[in-house]
Amino acid sequence: MTAASGGMGTAVAPGDLERGGLPGETRGSLRRLWRLKWGVAAAAIMLAIVGATVLAPWLAPHDPINVNIRHRLAPPAWMEGGDARHPLGTDQVGRDLLSRVIYGGRVSLLVGVAAVLLSATIGVPLGLTAGYFGSRVDWIIMTLINVMLTFPFVLLALAVIAVLGPSLPNMIAVLGAAGWPIYARVVRAETLSIRERDFVVASRALGMNHLRIIFRQILPNLVSAVVVIATLQVAQVIILESFLSFLGLGIQPPTPAWGNMLGEGRVYMLTSWWIAAFPGLAIFVTTLVINLMGNALRDWLDPHMKL
Repeated sequence: MTAASGGMGTAVAPGDLERGGLPGETRGSLRRLWRLKWGVAAAAIMLAIVGATVLAPWLAPHDPINVNIRHRLAPPAWMEGGDARHPLGTDQVGRDLLSRVIYGGRVSLLVGVAAVLLSATIGVPLGLTAGYFGSRVDWIIMTLINVMLTFPFVLLALAVIAVLGPSLPNMIAVLGAAGWPIYARVVRAETLSIRERDFVVASRALGMNHLRIIFRQILPNLVSAVVVIATLQVAQVIILESFLSFLGLGIQPPTPAWGNMLGEGRVYMLTSWWIAAFPGLAIFVTTLVINLMGNALRDWLDPHMKL
């Protein structure tokens, strides 16, 4: 037996009525919508973070590299001995932490976006080439990818920094060079599938050249996958940049970056915890909202998931 609402109602399975819930398809749609809401909320927070870094000269209460020894190691304003002029306290040389966290976001986000763009610029063409042409070209590119994936990232970073020195462009180059294999592998796998579809076969039969097929027929079908990977990679790159700066291989003081702020604060963890806590919290929140955005974007762009 099934239950219906009125004469024109939709049938509902008894199991669903016993559980007091909605039909399975409706519950699945609501779950996906809820996940997307989290993504929208994450995007709003990310917009606020980006806005704060862009407007840093107007939002930061102090110069982030201005030293004031008289106010060194001041606690946050809500703690005993805190100063309202320094809401998050000061570091070991009296620099305002709120200002340094805001300006540090500029560096971390710039490195994240630039390195991801570099990785995609290298990985997408290589993946397209390997997947479309196959044969020996595919073997050469896949061998290169496997070599890159087995090469330790820290060793690569040490080698580059030792030769070129620590700087922002070198940091972007290292992270960009380390990240392109994931794009190449995903794009290659998608291209292997797309090149056998009817519209690509028809394009070949009509005499369309390889470049036109790649850029007009295949590449547009890869955009959603590349965008999702790039979104998730930004969070990973920010963490790697912070890790290298923490080790002293990345952005050098006095330029504020979340990683080098963590490195400077580790010595004072037991006595002045705020020096490392707030940049660490900034890294955590930023990477969390980027990952939530990436998950929501993946669900939204996935043709098999109807939101």
